[in-house]
Amino acid sequence: MATSVAMASLPLGRALTPWSADRRLRFRSSGIAFASLEQKTYAQGIKISEGNGGLPKVSLLSPHGSEAEIYLFGGCITSWKVSNGKDLLFVRPDAVFNGKKPISGGIPHCFPQFGPGPIQQHGFARNMSWSIADSDNVEGDPIITLELRDDPYSRSMWDFSFQTLYKVKLHSNSLSTVLTVTNTDKKPFSFTTALHTYFRASIAGVSVKGLKGCKTLNKDPDPSNPLEGKEGREVITFPGFVDCIYLDAPKEIFLDNGIGDVINIQNSNWSDAVLWNPYMQMESCFKDFVCVENAKIGQVHLEPAQSWTAEQKIAIS
Repeated sequence: MATSVAMASLPLGRALTPWSADRRLRFRSSGIAFASLEQKTYAQGIKISEGNGGLPKVSLLSPHGSEAEIYLFGGCITSWKVSNGKDLLFVRPDAVFNGKKPISGGIPHCFPQFGPGPIQQHGFARNMSWSIADSDNVEGDPIITLELRDDPYSRSMWDFSFQTLYKVKLHSNSLSTVLTVTNTDKKPFSFTTALHTYFRASIAGVSVKGLKGCKTLNKDPDPSNPLEGKEGREVITFPGFVDCIYLDAPKEIFLDNGIGDVINIQNSNWSDAVLWNPYMQMESCFKDFVCVENAKIGQVHLEPAQSWTAEQKIAIS
């Protein structure tokens, strides 16, 4: 049986060949047969359909009127609507749904690497097709569990056997996720990870509370040489470019999205947070979103058969 483990500061698992060396190994979601997906029976409140670009999409429908959409490509949640029909997530206008590039927006996965490093930016999990492992419905709340395993594409960058399970639960006013990574290899590995959540917003009115006192790694002005510091503000605003990591973040922070919503962002075992807005680097859309991310910046080290789990809950206050 897999055992749980906490964070350990050990080097990232070795990368074999550069991610761009053999693009022929890249797995594409177009290989998923809709017929096989549609023939299966899923729990109440879960529907499989063809989404943008012909990619398979999972819809979660709550009897309370809330909805969520998840693309199997990248295991990416692209929409979370509360009962009034308002979508609280944001997908960038330049997002491509072609099964070749990661979906830009929603809640993309960063795994097994957050940011730049030996393999492709933010790792490969957002650029692979996930499968449906299970579905359930608890007191009207639909729950879907997605699974990602190693294949030749992932092993061309990161030569380890693994299983990643991603459970998504929709409630009337919240969206919860549980991410579990298990080492199914015969050798240990290490990784970093994050949920790169894009929230719909009006950036001029955005504020984040709850991070005062955290140690910071500020990537402005030099992303390759972050400045260490300590957050002294009770209320963080976004008057310009922001790209900052908050280490040992609290288990709960609050986002005012500037368009009438206060979103409570809770976590268990993510440990760190990231705030990002590209400002004029994305002139066409920077005013319309903010990224508030739960992350694990320090290395997680797993011995064979060990697992690591982290939970996130985003809710309307």
